Amino acid sequence: MLKGTRPAIIKRIQPVSIHGQVSYEVSWVDPDTPEDVRHSRVGPEAVPRNMEVGDQVTLHFLMGMVSEITK
Repeated sequence: MLKGTRPAIIKRIQPVSIHGQVSYEVSWVDPDTPEDVRHSRVGPEAVPRNMEVGDQVTLHFLMGMVSEITK
C-alpha cells in the first residue's frame, strides 16, 4: 500500500531504545485474518498515549510502512 489506512487490532506493544531514541515495536493483526501477526516500529509521536493490547486502531501507511497509529 503506497498511501492509505487499514483497521487493526493491537496484540503487543514493546518499547525499544536504540542509542537512547525510544520507539515502539507494535504487533498487530488485521481483523479479517487474526492468525497473521505483523510487526511495525513507530516513534512515540505516532502512537496514541493510551493505546493498549486489544485496542482496535487505524494504521496509516506511507510507502508501505506504518507511519502513524490512531484510535
